[in-house]
This record gives sequence, structure tokens and C-alpha cells, in this order.
Amino acid sequence: MLLGFMLYLVVSFVQVWWAAHRDDAHPAQAIVVLGAAQYDGRPSPVLEGRLRHVVELYDQGVAPLVVVTGGRRDGDRYTEASASARYLHEHGVPGAAVERETTGATSYESLAATARFLRDRGISEVVLVSDPFHAYRIGAISDEVNLDAAVSPTPHSAISGVKNWRFLLRETAGVSLGRIVGYRRLDHLLERG
Repeated sequence: MLLGFMLYLVVSFVQVWWAAHRDDAHPAQAIVVLGAAQYDGRPSPVLEGRLRHVVELYDQGVAPLVVVTGGRRDGDRYTEASASARYLHEHGVPGAAVERETTGATSYESLAATARFLRDRGISEVVLVSDPFHAYRIGAISDEVNLDAAVSPTPHSAISGVKNWRFLLRETAGVSLGRIVGYRRLDHLLERG
């Protein structure tokens, strides 16, 4: 049993690593970027790396709409989504092409809320943008919330070296457990913890 569990973790790690190194971007109805920290309306280096890639995808004509996600933490004046929208506007993405999802505090919450409002507009085909280590899990969450998603990890990630390996291992644990209990339930379990 222990050997089977270890094999499951190894396979999960390989899948997370593989997804981190694949770019499946193709023409879609919308680009969805997962939020990350912002500092008084300015994207953190992690969020800026994701947004740089969104600008590239938008300029390539991958999709006519960009959805920025992420709420506000206690004490913040700005949401992650508003900091992202401002950055995109400053880098040539028209305001009319940007929608904000500001209610999500986690990847699951953000993608579930995004899926709901996009469905109301008849949109289901999206390209997801986040850091490479995050690619497999957000793809799996998108399946759970009924988004037809391709994942395009940013090549501009601010996370590298040993820190990247720690995130890959953390994501492996999350993916391994999420596949068993479901990503929505995992999100609720981690929120209580």
C-alpha cells in the first residue's frame, strides 16, 4: 500500500512538472489570469509576470476578452483584479476588453465565479494564465467548474530555483489530494485549516 501511494505521488509530480513545461495556448473566447498579490494597486512581481504573458497573448489575438481575477485582503485598498486591469490598460489592452472577477480569494473560488459569469455570456473556451507550477491544478479545477480550458503558463515567472521546486512539491500534494476528494472540497478543507 505504501509503495502504491509513493508511486501515486511520483506520477502526480511528473504530471505537475509536465504541465508546468507545456503551453497549450490556442484561439479561445477569453484569457483568464489568476490573481496574485498586489501592493497598493501595483502588481507584485509574481502577478506582473502573469500579466506580461497576458499582454503577449492578447497582442497575438488569442482572445478578444481578458478576465482578471482576485479579491482584496484585509487592509488592502485595491483588489488583485483592479491592479491587474490597471496594468493591462497601461500596457495597451483596452479597458472594454477586460472583465474583473473580484470575489475569489482562492484559485478555485476565482475560477468557479469566472465560469458562472462567462457561462451567462455564452463563453466557455478559455486560456488560463498563471505560474508554471500552478498549471496542472488550475486545468483540473477548470474541468470541475465546466470551463473548456487550455493552460498557458507564463514564461516570465518571478518564482525560480529552490522556491520553484517547493511550489512544485506543494502543488503535487494539492493535486494528489484534490483528485481524491475534489478540488472544491479541498478548497474548503484548506480554508478551515
